[in-house]
Amino acid sequence: MLRLSIHYGIHFFLPLGIALFFYKPKFLKVYFIFLLGFLIDLDHLVATPVFSPDRCSINYHFLHSYLAISIYILAIFWEKTRLIGIGLVCHIIADTTDCMLLNSGF
Repeated sequence: MLRLSIHYGIHFFLPLGIALFFYKPKFLKVYFIFLLGFLIDLDHLVATPVFSPDRCSINYHFLHSYLAISIYILAIFWEKTRLIGIGLVCHIIADTTDCMLLNSGF
């Protein structure tokens, strides 16, 4: 239960903190864009089973691959894609943390 709380806490509160700190005048719009990073979880729909609580998403699903992650990081450096890039990287940070907790037996 704690692993789940940490995982989803990062998913929701890391983007919120970034939106409030760096984009305060328009933080709600920015926060919504960051949350669009959840769309990369659509790649779970092609996995069998679709959801497995003991599976690490990183480099298992194609939108969680190392190549995709490097593209998300690069997106941060281009102004037109910066917000979605930050949202995607926040998503990857949450999933990476979940993998680390899973591998530590948490």
